[in-house]
Amino acid sequence: MSLSKGFPVVLALAGALLLAGGCASEEGTVAEAGSASPEGTAGEAAPRFRVLVFSKTEGFRHASIPTGKRALQQLGAEHGFAVDTTENAAVFTSDSLSRYDAVVFLSTTGNVFNRAQQEAFTSYIRAGGGFVGVHAAADTEYDWPWYGDLVGAYFEGHPSDPNVRTATVRVTERTHPSTRMLPGRWERTDEWYNYDANPRGSVEVLATVDESTYEGGTMVEDHPIVWKHQYDGGRAWYTGGGHTKESFTSEPRFMEHLLGGIEWAAGEA
Repeated sequence: MSLSKGFPVVLALAGALLLAGGCASEEGTVAEAGSASPEGTAGEAAPRFRVLVFSKTEGFRHASIPTGKRALQQLGAEHGFAVDTTENAAVFTSDSLSRYDAVVFLSTTGNVFNRAQQEAFTSYIRAGGGFVGVHAAADTEYDWPWYGDLVGAYFEGHPSDPNVRTATVRVTERTHPSTRMLPGRWERTDEWYNYDANPRGSVEVLATVDESTYEGGTMVEDHPIVWKHQYDGGRAWYTGGGHTKESFTSEPRFMEHLLGGIEWAAGEA
């Protein structure tokens, strides 16, 4: 959900003091710009890859963000990849981002970056980095056209009264790692975004939402809801799902869907 448009990662050591600029997430992850996360302890297997989950909001803030962060950390633990979380945009420096195979924008909203942070993120993608956009990642950085092209489309609106509805998703690409586990017609409950433009033609659409199965859609016959593309040297994957806490707690298929998108964006699938 969005009310308007235009609108860290220091070493987490037990008992360590927060350095200037650091902040603690709901999970207790300490975050600060330009610092490293702890490596695995002796005897632990090295992670397959590393992901940064970014959830800063300058507009509407989704109640599902803390739940989503915990779910993504658990997903990483179960599938052998490292997950760091932050809401501190100051971590977007070239040195810090170079540690990550993909960055997940978890329902970010509004203008979350300054110019230097935008430049660092652009350089990261151009160097082959991966981007995963979840739900309100499309409600972010409206004044930055490069980001709009990366995410694929901007949020335009959603149904109201109620905003969360049950609908059928048509899975049109059944071989991608993020959709191959899904049925051809996938019924689920979420907040179905309408977008300012149809991204088809600029991205490869993996799934659409069938507007005949709910009220409040405005894109008529062709309403993309999951897509991916190669963009400016990197990989970008977006899903419109993830508004609800239940997406992360009681929908194993949605979590498999996310896992496939993350692995693809990280170059691991």
